[in-house]
Amino acid sequence: MFEKLRTVRGVARSLRIYYRGRPRRAAMDDFYRRFVKRGDLVFDIGAHVGDRVGSFRRLGARVVAAEPQHALATTLKLIYGRDRGVTIERVAVGRSEGTVELRINTANPTVSTASDDFIRSSQGAPGWQGQKWNRTVTVPMTTLDALIARHGKPTFIKIDVEGFEAEALAGLTAPVPALSFEFTTIQRDLALACIDRCIALGYPKFNAVLGESLQWEWPADVSADDAKLWVTSLPVEANSGDIYAAR
Repeated sequence: MFEKLRTVRGVARSLRIYYRGRPRRAAMDDFYRRFVKRGDLVFDIGAHVGDRVGSFRRLGARVVAAEPQHALATTLKLIYGRDRGVTIERVAVGRSEGTVELRINTANPTVSTASDDFIRSSQGAPGWQGQKWNRTVTVPMTTLDALIARHGKPTFIKIDVEGFEAEALAGLTAPVPALSFEFTTIQRDLALACIDRCIALGYPKFNAVLGESLQWEWPADVSADDAKLWVTSLPVEANSGDIYAAR
């Protein structure tokens, strides 16, 4: 009973954070218009409570939302289950199809992860104090290639999977027009590996956003080398953000 209450509180906390009223929704829509237009297909990998799903739908895109956490996938179904433009895939996304162990942070489900390295890197790191991964579940895992085979090629892929981003990108063998992946300053090497994977896929242009600012770090796209230099020079207090790769 106590575990269920903690889960409800954790999901409610995420809903309060990520559905913060009209100004944030408008800013998010303006931001994603660069990548998404009416009629497009978008993949939201690590959809969480679906704030990005809402933005992509307001922009007129169809959305495949992948979310392996039972409580969050159920929340997505409650919000978007009647929307024929949204397909909810209750799966993790990695380099191969099968299953994976998911470490659940019940109080803060946004940092639940399939990466033990992510948890180890967080220990004692500034801004990560008090985070506890208190439960482990086995969840189905698929690949980006398999999702494309099922649903079609997306115009944009958003990847936010708490230290499992390189694994997700390893399951993509051909580029889509643009994608984003989350990074943290506790795992800079992972961010650099993701940039290298984007280079291998043929992406020449990069930009970035810190946190939930929805503000570009550079007025124009930069090279992979410049993006790498920026990541390595960030103070640890910067914590996290998203890197965008485009063709």
